[in-house]
Amino acid sequence: MKARIFADENRKWWTLGALAFALFMIMLDNTVVNVALPSIQRDLGIGLSELEWTVNAYALTFAVLMLTGGKLADFLGRRRVFLFGLGVFTLSSLVCGLATGGEMLIGARTVQGIGAALMLPATLSIISATFPPRQRGMAIGIWAGVSAMALAIGPLIGGLITEHIDWSWIFFLNVPIGVIGLIVGRMVINESRDTSDDQRLDIPGLLASGIGLFALTFALIEANSYGWTDSLIIGLFVLSAVALAAFVLLERHQRSPMLDLSLFRSSTFAGANVVALLVTLAMFGVFFFMSIYMQNILGYSATKTGAAFLPMTILIILIAPIAGKSSDRIGSRSLMTAGMLCLAASLALFSRLGLDSTFWDIFPGLIVGGFGMGFVMTPMTAAALGSVPVEKSGVGSGVLNTFRQVGGALGIAVMGAIVASYVDLGSGRPNPADFIDGFQVALRVSAVFALIGAVVAVTTIRKHRHMDAGELAEVAA
Repeated sequence: MKARIFADENRKWWTLGALAFALFMIMLDNTVVNVALPSIQRDLGIGLSELEWTVNAYALTFAVLMLTGGKLADFLGRRRVFLFGLGVFTLSSLVCGLATGGEMLIGARTVQGIGAALMLPATLSIISATFPPRQRGMAIGIWAGVSAMALAIGPLIGGLITEHIDWSWIFFLNVPIGVIGLIVGRMVINESRDTSDDQRLDIPGLLASGIGLFALTFALIEANSYGWTDSLIIGLFVLSAVALAAFVLLERHQRSPMLDLSLFRSSTFAGANVVALLVTLAMFGVFFFMSIYMQNILGYSATKTGAAFLPMTILIILIAPIAGKSSDRIGSRSLMTAGMLCLAASLALFSRLGLDSTFWDIFPGLIVGGFGMGFVMTPMTAAALGSVPVEKSGVGSGVLNTFRQVGGALGIAVMGAIVASYVDLGSGRPNPADFIDGFQVALRVSAVFALIGAVVAVTTIRKHRHMDAGELAEVAA
């Protein structure tokens, strides 16, 4: 009996290890490609538009299909969908590295995004199904720490590989990691799914959400290129609003909806998702434009720029698991509120940077921001998943990560629009003084979004634990 308990205990952590391998790849590919873009452009002879879509094709399919991936994981089996997504991601990474032209690379990046959208919601739902409530916060903390670490060290890894090996190895690196993840995952991950009798695929809901999220994300990505008042961008925003409104109406009247809207009757679930949108809205644009600031204004190399983020990365790695474990004991509200306040302070510190700033001027903002991200990301995830029943955790995870991805796209678009109002970023190397003016204003606006996130956290988040189906029905009533 003791041996069986010991084996089950070990299996849980082996499962988390396999998920962490896959998660590291997914999140790394959000940022690792950015510093390699000039080398990719030279080697493949592609234009600026194709270069932008090398990044955007991955982000677009990732955001659009996240909710679908969560539903498929609950419906078909989380282990099955996770391993299938991992296989798709690994093979498409190989094709990315072998790409001989822009079209081939963009197509492979699109497929990469599909694989990531299948994998990511499944990782969180497998954690929810594998770990008991007393350990779930800590497991999610490790998950969040791996996620944040991959995002933060992506530029450093990309710079080192591009400068010392070749840009294609950014993608080839995923192949052995993916193969190891597939082997270990098949051995240690137990299958789980939503076993409700009325489960079926909601095709109208899948189509409506896919169209709405595609139109919204595409418009956010391309708004600065076309102009926010361009007829195409306005039309896409209108299409997105119509499709998402249709999605809500469909889900309210479906016998077995893809997204159970009663989940949002929980203030904790709704609040955690709003905070997810606001934290990525506030921070993703900062990571993007801080990289431009360090390289174009301060003259840092790609590798030095990536290394500059290490203080924040290390803090996130250290704090995220502790914050997750603490959220099991004291709840997520105070941690999330403190984290969003730290992020607002970090952004205010960054907004004081100028033409002649040094690394030690940047350092305080990195430290405060590291504490903020560490305090927010894990408790936010634990609050969202802790307020839905385990059998709905795939969809709950898909919703949370959709809010995160859309918030990130919106953050880059908003900061880009503010900076572009001061300087034309498409005209080559911008006037440094004009860039600094727009950069500082954009950071202050981001700080306001972080403060709004703190207000949302303190007013909506409650002590959480997974509800069973009966409790969820009572909430819905």
